[in-house]
Amino acid sequence: MKRAQVAYGGAIHEAYEHPAGLKLADGRVVAEDAVVWLPPFEVGTVIALGLNYADHVKELSKELTVTAKDEPLAFLKGRSSLIGHRAQTRRPEGVAFMHYECELAVVIGRTAKNVKRDDAMSYVAGYTVANDYAIRDYLENYYRPNLRVKNRDGGTVLGPWFVDAADVADPHALSLRTWVNGVVTQKGNTADLISDIPALIEYLSGFMTLNPGDVILTGTPDGVVNVNVGDEVVTEIDGIGRLVNTIVADATFGR
Repeated sequence: MKRAQVAYGGAIHEAYEHPAGLKLADGRVVAEDAVVWLPPFEVGTVIALGLNYADHVKELSKELTVTAKDEPLAFLKGRSSLIGHRAQTRRPEGVAFMHYECELAVVIGRTAKNVKRDDAMSYVAGYTVANDYAIRDYLENYYRPNLRVKNRDGGTVLGPWFVDAADVADPHALSLRTWVNGVVTQKGNTADLISDIPALIEYLSGFMTLNPGDVILTGTPDGVVNVNVGDEVVTEIDGIGRLVNTIVADATFGR
């Protein structure tokens, strides 16, 4: 089942797919553009992975100080970075290179500590789509992620749907793609993850407790390109969802 979380009529509602738009948990059917889309579940800690697709490592090989043989490169993101489907992400004035990252987001369903690989998938509640923007200008080198690059307000888009783990036959066989203004700019498949989902849960839970609602952003394949003010960016994962976002200028927010 696919479910969303939206704001409508002064309240927050759980919502579901419907031929006429969205069906709210109270039974009302509303148009998709009549609501404000939120991240589709209550988000806990967000753990993001860098360099977790072999083709992306190759794409950036001239800029890297790490290799695919190193342990997973993980970093945390704050809640202020999160926005939902159809929301706007600002492009800071004067930057030269800002790019999207289409990622499969794995949602933890129960407390996980020192989990072994063979048991790891039983801790997954479900999945959503993430678009995790980065601003290359602020990096010392391509993959020393820092707060200005990867933890900007409104720079991490989640949604539109939360999809139960039971409804995804194989999360390691999902095609990913990104469109910028209707042109496909990125393609990949979760089969090409360097560290797969069980490996990531085993690794992360070995030194930190994962709690329900925590999210693991599993990385992006190659094909990242610069985006500009006015661009519509669509990130899609087969069976999970199609996430729409628009790039706007700082001035749009008036501060």
